[in-house]
Amino acid sequence: MKDLTIIIPAYNEEASLREFLPELISFVKANDLHLIVVNDGSKDETLSVLKKFEGTERFAFYSHKVNRGYGGAIKTGIRNAVTEFVITIDADGQHDLNDVLALRDMIGKTDADMIVGSRLAHKDASLYRGIGKSLIRWFAKLLLPIHINDINSGMKIYNTEMAKRYIRLCPDHMAYSDIIAMVFISKRHLVLEQPINIKPRTAGVSTISTLTAIETVKEILNIVILFNPMRVFFPIAFMSIALALAWGIPIALRGRGVSTGAMLGFTTGLLFFFLGLLAEQLSQIRKASVDE
Repeated sequence: MKDLTIIIPAYNEEASLREFLPELISFVKANDLHLIVVNDGSKDETLSVLKKFEGTERFAFYSHKVNRGYGGAIKTGIRNAVTEFVITIDADGQHDLNDVLALRDMIGKTDADMIVGSRLAHKDASLYRGIGKSLIRWFAKLLLPIHINDINSGMKIYNTEMAKRYIRLCPDHMAYSDIIAMVFISKRHLVLEQPINIKPRTAGVSTISTLTAIETVKEILNIVILFNPMRVFFPIAFMSIALALAWGIPIALRGRGVSTGAMLGFTTGLLFFFLGLLAEQLSQIRKASVDE
């Protein structure tokens, strides 16, 4: 287990960490792991709680002066990890530490590049969040050939070297969880899924909101355009041209000339097609940059 670092992003998690951190540090020592907690510009006493454990063996913390976001905090943890694998968990104590060992055991046996901890067997805390997660999963699978059901799970274990290469493509906000999984899948790495247990939050309040879901959908669209832009642009171009022909041909056959609406649709279709070709070229450059 010397090759695994637990990374925890923490923003205003003073109450949760007071209860959860001592247990976590004991767990890390007992299982020969490493732990990195990143204080993401918290406005409460999160940093003070972390400083109480400063100098503890196998534990390190980093602190952002201003809030960078969930993804930004994880990126700091990954950049400072020196083990072969990293695993991300939340600071609220909802993840079962036994699952850390289970996921590490699975990634060793399967030689996978990422294992996603699936929460699908657990009911969401609210109907609102459940619907939001379902929509995000549906949207992601619509745009990419994704076989993972719970891509926005906060518990993931993955290869550190790959993560350091790919995090430049990921956002700093909550959509990081979705996008890092989609990047691994898009790059044809082995990504698997395993059920995990979820416990009630120990303290504090979740920061996930409607804006989080909107940002996630936006970032999913961005990553699809990055890795497979013609999947987005070609259907739009095809539909525009098809509708233009369906509208314009009957008018032309009746001897009424070329329809303005048909010309607009045809031009729009061509525009999207050529934009797709341009985006495809740009995506090749971006993909090459993370493989250098």
